Amino acid sequence: MNNAAAVEVIDLTHYWHVIRRQTRKIMALSVIATIIAVLVALVMTPIYRATATLLIESEEAKILSIEEVYGLSGQSSEYFLTQFEILKSRELAKRVVLQLGLVDNPEFNPYHEANGKSFSLREFILGAKEPPTADEVLAKTIENFWQAISIEPVRKTQLVKISVESQSPELAYTAANAVAEGYIESQMEARVGLTQQAAVWLSDRLGGLKDKLSESERKLQTYREQNDLVDIEGVNTLVAKETDQITERLIDARSRRLELEGTYRQLQSLAEQTYESLSSLPSILNNPLVVKLRENETNAELKVSELSKRYGPLHPRMIAAQSDLDAVRDSVFTQMKRIANGIENDFLVAKSKENSLQSALNSTKARIRDMNRTEFELNDYVREVRANRGLYETFFNRISETSVTGDLQTANARVIDPAVLPKEPIKPNKKLIVALALVVSAMFGIALAFLLDALDATVKNAEDVDRKLGVSLLGIVPLIASGKRNKKIDPNKLDATLVRAFVEGSDHGFQESIRTLRTSLTLASLENKAQVMLFTSSVPGEGKTTTSTNLAEAFGQMEKVVLIDADMRRPTVARKLNMPPNSRGLSNAVAYPETLDDCIHHVADLGIDVIPAGPIPPNPLELLASKNFSALLETLKGRYDRIIIDSAPTHAVSDATYLSTLVDGVVYVVKADETKDKLITSGIARLRDSNARILGVLLNQMDVEKEARYGGHYSGYYDGYGYTTTEQS
Repeated sequence: MNNAAAVEVIDLTHYWHVIRRQTRKIMALSVIATIIAVLVALVMTPIYRATATLLIESEEAKILSIEEVYGLSGQSSEYFLTQFEILKSRELAKRVVLQLGLVDNPEFNPYHEANGKSFSLREFILGAKEPPTADEVLAKTIENFWQAISIEPVRKTQLVKISVESQSPELAYTAANAVAEGYIESQMEARVGLTQQAAVWLSDRLGGLKDKLSESERKLQTYREQNDLVDIEGVNTLVAKETDQITERLIDARSRRLELEGTYRQLQSLAEQTYESLSSLPSILNNPLVVKLRENETNAELKVSELSKRYGPLHPRMIAAQSDLDAVRDSVFTQMKRIANGIENDFLVAKSKENSLQSALNSTKARIRDMNRTEFELNDYVREVRANRGLYETFFNRISETSVTGDLQTANARVIDPAVLPKEPIKPNKKLIVALALVVSAMFGIALAFLLDALDATVKNAEDVDRKLGVSLLGIVPLIASGKRNKKIDPNKLDATLVRAFVEGSDHGFQESIRTLRTSLTLASLENKAQVMLFTSSVPGEGKTTTSTNLAEAFGQMEKVVLIDADMRRPTVARKLNMPPNSRGLSNAVAYPETLDDCIHHVADLGIDVIPAGPIPPNPLELLASKNFSALLETLKGRYDRIIIDSAPTHAVSDATYLSTLVDGVVYVVKADETKDKLITSGIARLRDSNARILGVLLNQMDVEKEARYGGHYSGYYDGYGYTTTEQS
């Protein structure tokens, strides 16, 4: 449960302690890296940068809009992007390289003799390579110079900055201006070349247009001659007037014919032309001559009527009057017949005239249709001539303008801010390099510290116990000063000193830690008393014997305590307490229970009883697992308030695992900054699998002063009472 919580929660304090612990290494790494960076920065060749500002206009001041011939336009953003790419082109770089003679400059020409090596291992082994060709040298020089050029457009403007980097400030200054001027010159040359190309194209095209115009004019003239056309517009007007006149006359003739046709039809309907029948026709009676004759007839009738009153029919005067009347009537009838014949003739003439006019009108219309057809064909020839003449004149004027103004093209760019001679190099930025080296090396050192911490499987302090082991910490026993500083002391004397450190030693910090451990064990056994306690560890050399002995001394000040050395494979209690080598001990007591009293040795200066291991038996585990040992423990429980058993390590043998089932609690001793956490967790797991009661972990031999330097919360762990400074004072 604790492990899961440790994974989920980020412990910033732990990371801070890791950095504090590795501070010296991190600082050493940073100092070394910074010194190397300083040396590297001092030997690096300085690079200078010169920048020229160029204005590229989207609409240049053109004298002749020759781009109309090719459909060019500079109104879109693609135009500026194209110009930027031209500025970045290798062709422009080549122009400047040739102009400035950079092939002879060793900075850009890697094949220059100044860049040659006096000795080359590769050439010595493989032999000298063939010298590069002039094209290869030029190409490599252009490539290097091209990489030294940078183009940076100024946002939302038509300005572009051209920068050139070089080891020589004079060369950077000259090259930047040369690139800008080279771009302007290349644009001018391109436009002049475009104009000349357009002029050539126009000249070639003009010859074809002239031939085409002459051919169209010849066809027009031939057509006019074939159709006898002089003025088609005048002919059209004359024919139109003629048509109008014929139409008007035809209308009059038709009206006349219709007018006579009725009378003619009446005459034709008469069976015989008599005086009476002709008198019935209004057109005859209304004739002025007939009207006058009829008046004479009326007068003759009146005269006959008057004479008949006075004279008889045979009277000469009567006969004469009657004869005059008959003559008048004959004259009227004759005149009426003439009029009827005239009406018939007039009708026939009117009809003939109408037919003639109709024929003339139809003929005129046919002529008009023929003329319209001719006019349409003529208009086609005229339009062709006009189109060819207009195109010819346009091209003729354009080629004239192009020829005259071809040398007056203007550039679309100009230098706004020429490059100036740089005074300070832009790189290497020595301050930045040193600062970055310092920061990066420090960060790398911190990362390396975290990596080492992640790879470090030892338990160093209390937080490691909680974070890695997940077991309660009973206490911390500091590393005794004599053990830290007196490296040349005899190990046997040192062991004898350490086991008596609580009673006879002067390291108050150590003594206070033992008291703290005693208190922790007392509190841990309030509910379930831990009369019999087992001390074990993962591997030998973790200080369980020294700790158990000093704890027995601490309990001996308050209770009756017996210390049992149950590590019958490598017993050390008797040797460390300076007991005789052949002293009776646990093996004798278990084998011969009646000798128990002889096996218990009282150490008066320590105030405790001790049962050493005794002679080493061939089968220690069988001896400890015997009933005699269990009976021995029961006997000792009746005599002592506290029984402390020092057993073998859990990973060496299984003695401690078995003994943990017979005791009231187990104290697991861990040597700080040495024992691997996997060994510890494995040993604790074995004990738990045996249903042992683990009171907690004792972190032994921890360098408190070192941890106080690295982790701030240890600085007052024991020195609050002056324990850690006793030796110094």
